[in-house]
Amino acid sequence: MMTENELTVLAIDTSTASLAAAAVRGGVLLGSVQSLSERNHSVQIVPVLQKLLKDCGLAGKDLDVIAVGQGPGSYTGVRIAVSVGKTLAWTWNKPLIGVSSLETLALGAWEAHGKKESGSGDGTIWVIPVMDARRGQVYTARWAADASGRWERMDADGIRLAAEWMEKLGKEASSAGIAEIWIVGDPEAHAEIWKSGEAGSAAVRLIPHLMEAGPAAKLAAWRYRRGERDPVHAFVPNYTQLAEAEAKLLAARGD
Repeated sequence: MMTENELTVLAIDTSTASLAAAAVRGGVLLGSVQSLSERNHSVQIVPVLQKLLKDCGLAGKDLDVIAVGQGPGSYTGVRIAVSVGKTLAWTWNKPLIGVSSLETLALGAWEAHGKKESGSGDGTIWVIPVMDARRGQVYTARWAADASGRWERMDADGIRLAAEWMEKLGKEASSAGIAEIWIVGDPEAHAEIWKSGEAGSAAVRLIPHLMEAGPAAKLAAWRYRRGERDPVHAFVPNYTQLAEAEAKLLAARGD
């Protein structure tokens, strides 16, 4: 019988310019892919997954969970991972678990830089993943982390005006006594806002970080162990907003 330490997860995320996939067993990364060719995600994803599984010596029957980045992010990109993940879960009769693409980005940045760059490790750091959503907006949320292993969601995933979001973070960081605010993922798109925003006593750090699928597998494993599963046929992306073309069409109709 499989134990929790042997849980094998195939994770996929295509919400950003990075086609990210990973195979993880018992928390150990067996193999991963990070392909930076956003316009070719739909063409590359199947052969990329085939090669990843082959390189890791895995077949569909060896997997326990299919983990999918549910968004938010690129409207077309999110749909690719969700469609493929649903197809694999249904074909191989495996549990499907969706995870927040923003949380995957945030956790990946924290694991890559948290122990190395968080100073003494004392106090809480806010990890803020950002993806450019155009028109001064970002897909974003907030997590609180510290060296003791704390990882706590503070805000729901959403699309927010970068300037207003930074103002809110600054005010709340001052009252909460937060040591540092990390803007991770794609901070360069609104760097002037993050750098000029008032953050009270908190130091604001910009940390570029590409999407990786290993953290998505970890998040899915946490959900799996809590007994959570997603219905394969009813599973849909979290867009957080209508696609621009759809929004314009509804506006033209008066909806």
